[in-house]
Amino acid sequence: MANILICDDERDIVNALKIYLSDPDYCLFTAYNGQEALEVLEREEIHLVLLDLMMPVMDGITAMVRIRETSNVPVIILTAKSEDTDKILGLNIGADDYITKPFNPLEVAARVRSQLRRYMRLGSVSAAASSDVYRNGDIELNDGTKEVLVSGEKVSLTPKEYEILKLLLSNPGKVFSPKEIYSMVWKEKPFGTESTVAVHIRHLREKIEINPAEPRYIKVVFGQGYKLEKSSRR
Repeated sequence: MANILICDDERDIVNALKIYLSDPDYCLFTAYNGQEALEVLEREEIHLVLLDLMMPVMDGITAMVRIRETSNVPVIILTAKSEDTDKILGLNIGADDYITKPFNPLEVAARVRSQLRRYMRLGSVSAAASSDVYRNGDIELNDGTKEVLVSGEKVSLTPKEYEILKLLLSNPGKVFSPKEIYSMVWKEKPFGTESTVAVHIRHLREKIEINPAEPRYIKVVFGQGYKLEKSSRR
């Protein structure tokens, strides 16, 4: 059973999403502003959040920042506009995906299933299930415990950031185009995805690099994509 929180100040939209996500495998919770969403997250074990950006009392931007202080739960933002600036803003503040209003019911259901599948897979694998450990310089990723250490300190990554880092760590020196990264991590057709990947790469750098402006590990190969620089340190 997956617990899903729907947060939007428009009750008609909340009710529509409840209909789209009517499924015996889902338990749905509702909130009508960011503050209510945070209160639900404190009380319940939530596995996915659908979060509107523009709301009274506490907007989705503020709520998203607060959520990411303590949780890596997948968050799909709901935006009333189709401009890339809104999508990038949501990704910049820690969201994993976005859906543009008006909603396509099939798209909503598909994106929710996709995010839940990845989150449950990451969260349900025990340490005994895998002993794969990837190291490069001061970075260590344990795919059994789903932990990432940088200079011995645990770093909290979102599911997308984790999968991007794992892809690069497992292929040191190999250049991946943004489309290749999107296809492998999002498991979707990579149409117009360069900015989405770039935002996640930037967030990842901020968490694992000493100086994100001059990265030691995740390098840009101009006109081609990204690679993880091999380190001689072990």
